Amino acid sequence: MTLTGRAALLAALGSLPVGIVAPSWTGMLAVNAPLSLAILCDYALAAPVRSLQFTRSGDTSVRLGDEAEVQLTVTNPSRRRLRAHLRDAWPPSSWLPGTEPAASRHTLTVPPGEQRRLRTLLRPTRRGDRRAEQITVRSYGPLGLAARQGNHRVPWTIRVLPPFASRKHLPSRLARLRELDGRTSVLTRGEGTEFDSLRAYVPGDDVRSIDWRATARQSAVAVRTWRPERDRHVLVVLDTGRTSAGRVGDVPRLDAAMDATLLLTALATRAGDRVALLAYSRRVRARVQGRGAGEVLSAVVDALTPLEPELVETDARGLIAAALADAPRRSLIVLLTTLDAAPVEEGLLPVLSQLTQRHTVLLAAVSDPHVEEMARVRGTVDAIYEAAAGAEAEARRRRTAEQLRRHGVVVVDAPPDSLAPALADAYLALKAAGRL
Repeated sequence: MTLTGRAALLAALGSLPVGIVAPSWTGMLAVNAPLSLAILCDYALAAPVRSLQFTRSGDTSVRLGDEAEVQLTVTNPSRRRLRAHLRDAWPPSSWLPGTEPAASRHTLTVPPGEQRRLRTLLRPTRRGDRRAEQITVRSYGPLGLAARQGNHRVPWTIRVLPPFASRKHLPSRLARLRELDGRTSVLTRGEGTEFDSLRAYVPGDDVRSIDWRATARQSAVAVRTWRPERDRHVLVVLDTGRTSAGRVGDVPRLDAAMDATLLLTALATRAGDRVALLAYSRRVRARVQGRGAGEVLSAVVDALTPLEPELVETDARGLIAAALADAPRRSLIVLLTTLDAAPVEEGLLPVLSQLTQRHTVLLAAVSDPHVEEMARVRGTVDAIYEAAAGAEAEARRRRTAEQLRRHGVVVVDAPPDSLAPALADAYLALKAAGRL
């Protein structure tokens, strides 16, 4: 039994005149006995909570930053009218800060044998699976003096997907891709190209492109056209160790790397290449292999959704071994990791040659624009010290990138908002140069 504020107020109002006029046990009993009887009757008339029936429906997935709606149907099978307050509890990260009390609490009235549907709006602030907690119902009697309270568990899970904010860059990169593929065929064969089609010769075409055998079989001169090779293998390796947990502004490095992974996956799939994913720290965290072009992007999204950084040092040797196992033939290996000097020089560089001698390696890292701002600021003593620290950090980062380039690695170093389009541009440049 739960007493309401109304019952406490009536008890206080009844006790006040008794205490002033005739303070005695008899007077207190004369006031509280009818009130207690009214509370018991009110409790007895309240609709039972345990017999209530609940079902859920609504969204099962939502992109981070978007709003999801979950519908809760409440059925009252009893013979009493349900007057209740209901709390639909979810994890704290299911709401924007400060909005949980208004979004999760509902007031409802359900006549006997009927049902009502409630809408709970969620706006998750973190990736991953969000599972519904218990439903708490407080059923009030007709007088509002007492209430029955109970809990129910109605399972429901919403998968919060990565936001994929970089998809706005996809149309422009696809337009550039169409300039490279068979829709804009070239007449000159070069490294990284494959035969596309035959067409009729027009004045001005390079005579070296004439296919004499095809010309002999028909009455018109035919020329060959070429396009960049398709069906290349692209392996995206995501470092989920401690360096991926660092935040640049409000964005964790891992989230920026995921956004770049999704844009590259969408672009490479449309280019006819086969994309695989490997997430690694000191063990394999996620793996996507052997998916068709129509399902690889959704598979990568599902694999990335529950990933969170592990606060351990990444095992570079294990990462390279796992990448080599997933790429048995020549591939483009895109390594999304850090450019910090210590992890690269002590972990990655000693074993990097195992990758570069067999594969084309592209390393992408998230830079911090605040460090660049520090290096430019002057005017005070503190600002000068910050500028010196920022300049030193940038110099170390450039030296590390140059070491990687000497090993044949293509390096992309960009802020979180620019990493995804910069990585897509590097992929298109490699494809245009025939290096895939």
